[in-house]
Amino acid sequence: MLLLAYEDETMSRARVFEWFKRFKDGRTTVKSDEREGRPSTSRNEEMIQKIRTAIRGNRRLTIMELSNEFQISFRSVQTILTTDLDMRRVAAKFLPKLLSGEQKENRKQIATDLLECSESDDFFLKSIITGDETWVYGYDPETKVQSPQWKTPDSPRPKKARQVRSQVKVMLTVFFDYQGVVHHEYAPKGQTITKEYYIDVLRRLRDAVRRKRPEFKESGSWKLHHDNAPAHSAHVVQQFLAKHGIPVVSQPPYSPDLAPCDFFLFPKIKVALKGKRFQDVDEIKQNATEQLRGVSKNDFHRDVFSEMRNRQSTDILTKPTAWTRFQEPLGEVLK
Repeated sequence: MLLLAYEDETMSRARVFEWFKRFKDGRTTVKSDEREGRPSTSRNEEMIQKIRTAIRGNRRLTIMELSNEFQISFRSVQTILTTDLDMRRVAAKFLPKLLSGEQKENRKQIATDLLECSESDDFFLKSIITGDETWVYGYDPETKVQSPQWKTPDSPRPKKARQVRSQVKVMLTVFFDYQGVVHHEYAPKGQTITKEYYIDVLRRLRDAVRRKRPEFKESGSWKLHHDNAPAHSAHVVQQFLAKHGIPVVSQPPYSPDLAPCDFFLFPKIKVALKGKRFQDVDEIKQNATEQLRGVSKNDFHRDVFSEMRNRQSTDILTKPTAWTRFQEPLGEVLK
């Protein structure tokens, strides 16, 4: 009868007689009896502590290395790491520079000063003209985010060859404020950004400010923000700025996340140019200038400055637009 009912899933004849005897003796449950089993000799508090100590001493140890060292199974080590210690193996995040303690303290102090100035003076941010230099290439490979394509289940996966940037390139220098681009220019072929060349750029910037920003009647009514590149921080450059009464907004060292050119303007221009090929420098300049002019005043005002007035104290603005991302690292530093 059991074979007719359960066919291949029927238990053996011996097990049937065994269970019949148990029921005859008064058993009423069909569940198996609990067994003590073999006590775990690998996943216990002592072993967990040993692995925790080993990982703290060297966080690059692999599961196999730990398994060989403590003579326990690979699976046991993996369970201890992921379940008991709640750890995950991740790759280190690449940073251009690891800041020293003194540099971190300097960054914190500058962040505090910027926040205090922006809170006490509504005109402070509007009076800042920020700028930097960047290379624009004749061909810059598109990013991984730009390359995905739609495909059907039976179509082959698209492929693309590894490509590199072209040797044809030009150096673009841009200065902008909350209203838009104040001045931009391209360095002559073979020109490097030296202190002498940068002083000439600043002279042309002063002329552009007089023409395009008549509200800045005096030099001291606007402030210059640039990074700490050697050409920017040279003594002769500082003398030039002091002579013409142009105050400088401090920039923490090795902090591109606090430079609007690096996180707002340059990516906005370059993403539109990635994947396109330009034959010569003149074509590069033409297309880069078109992209630069395509950034409207509303983009600068909305994405860079407008929401500064809405924050309170050191709170970070809720909408992560470009200039709020300029403040976000400042707030995080203060925390």
